[in-house]
Amino acid sequence: MNSTPAPQLTLDGSQPLTPATVQALSALCDAAEDLPGAAAPLVVTVAGAPATRADVPLPLVNKWERAVRRLEKLAVPTVALVTGDCGGTALDVLLATDVRIATPDARLVPLAGADTDERRPDEVWPGMALYRLANQAGIAATRRAVLFGDPIDAERACALHLFDELAADPAAALGPVLDKLKGGAGTGIRRQLMLDAGTTSYEEALGRHLAACDRTLRAAVEAAS
Repeated sequence: MNSTPAPQLTLDGSQPLTPATVQALSALCDAAEDLPGAAAPLVVTVAGAPATRADVPLPLVNKWERAVRRLEKLAVPTVALVTGDCGGTALDVLLATDVRIATPDARLVPLAGADTDERRPDEVWPGMALYRLANQAGIAATRRAVLFGDPIDAERACALHLFDELAADPAAALGPVLDKLKGGAGTGIRRQLMLDAGTTSYEEALGRHLAACDRTLRAAVEAAS
């Protein structure tokens, strides 16, 4: 049985984006890419939402978005454990993972300072979290969150399939999920085909799917030989 430990990262969304944040996520992706083919899934623990919108340099935002996209394209399955409010960098990372386990009080918070008396929709960070929210749950379902920063509570997030499971202790609920995901060969390929499905024509997608089928068949032959 594979004893390779799962790469892990804890991310506090209440903290502003810094070069160290980018480096931490990049290091996690490095560790995942260095693991053997039947590696354990990658685990990120996310919590916290910013009280105010932090102004950060655009080049740093670009580096961050590239790191999140790299996470989203990893070959291994990815799992997020969510506690309480989740916004900022924590929300970015959460929406790039495959499986999300959250506490019952968890909320997706696209608006900085969502619980303050003076809520300003212009404090909604126009980053790729909004793109992923709309793509994963639909425009109508996420309209108020995207336009006005309304938090999405745990039950609503489950109904929209933004969360997969609610647990008082997400870490304790992780074991069965890891057992199911271990040895998930081809996860990265299937994930990418799924993400491309909404924007790719059938004719263009056919070639990619056939190439993926060929790769899967070759891997099965090699494993049997």
